[in-house]
Amino acid sequence: MPTSIEFVLALAAILAAAALFTNAVEILGGRLNLAQGAVGSVLAAVGTALPETMIPIVAILASVFAGAGSEESAEVGIGAILGAPFMLTTLALFVVGVSIMASRRRRAYGTEMHIDEQAVGWDAGFFHSRKTHSTEVRVDEATIGRDMGFFLVFFAVAAGVGLVELPFLVKAAVAVLLVGGYAYYVRLTLASGGRLEEVPEKLTLWPFGSRPPLLAVFIQFVGALGIMVAGAHLFVDAVKHTAVSVGVPAGLIALVLAPLATELPEKFNSVLWVRDGKDTLAFGNLTGAMVFQSTVPVAVGVLFTPWELGSLNLLSVALALISGGFVYAILKHPMQLRAVHLMACGAFYLAFVVAAVVAVT
Repeated sequence: MPTSIEFVLALAAILAAAALFTNAVEILGGRLNLAQGAVGSVLAAVGTALPETMIPIVAILASVFAGAGSEESAEVGIGAILGAPFMLTTLALFVVGVSIMASRRRRAYGTEMHIDEQAVGWDAGFFHSRKTHSTEVRVDEATIGRDMGFFLVFFAVAAGVGLVELPFLVKAAVAVLLVGGYAYYVRLTLASGGRLEEVPEKLTLWPFGSRPPLLAVFIQFVGALGIMVAGAHLFVDAVKHTAVSVGVPAGLIALVLAPLATELPEKFNSVLWVRDGKDTLAFGNLTGAMVFQSTVPVAVGVLFTPWELGSLNLLSVALALISGGFVYAILKHPMQLRAVHLMACGAFYLAFVVAAVVAVT
């Protein structure tokens, strides 16, 4: 099959699956009485991140137990594990920022009314208005800020372990710490983010009216994930074919090109939610995946590979932490997070691509 057709089919499959997935996951979250934080940062994030996460994990474990090609598998595995959070904190945030700008007319919030408690005299207690901006990112700052905070700590630990040679027992302790930290994060997130709003009544693949049975919702949820996986794998194959034809090294493919393909589901899910003004779900889908990708896969890599980070790996980690720290600082600052701030994160991805091309050539 020609590579161009592979790209078109893969993108079509991922787009269709994203529409089905966002529809099903909101209804499923509503039926289970989950908060926005749980739906966006756990259910949607892990659901879309788990399939591609299994690719490097399976490759690493297979090389360990089979004993063949372990060095190359470890290089590809480490690159894929670190590449996913890097993509999410740079390119994915850029895509969300562009989506907010593109749908700003649809996202117009109108006028926000509030009481000016500082007012004195004749206008004391009167309502004052502030025109909200359609490019503002309207998220539950406590939920998303916590996600970014956990990610920055976990990913910094992952980088630190790769800087020095450590005994296996220390690495095992770090792996347990990461997995335990993620379990604690899930516990906090399950009750955060406020209730879901505007939950769809109609299931896309259920033609028999509203209030579909829970089994139908679950089948669409799992089926959409399956289509995402198939589309992502087809896209990865197309990327590999293109990269091999131009002589790109395997490690670079794993670090940049493969995550670019496998993270597409998260990007498209978030684009759909952003378009509908559901920013906490859109952002949580990305930030929750960041936390997951910086803990569970990293724990496997630390335990079953040398976890020695090369210069490009370290650069990707550093840029991911800088980009994530930039967004986290704005979330914690009185300044309102806007689309332009997210679009600025794309500069970190561009910087890495330039450095990678220079290194290869």
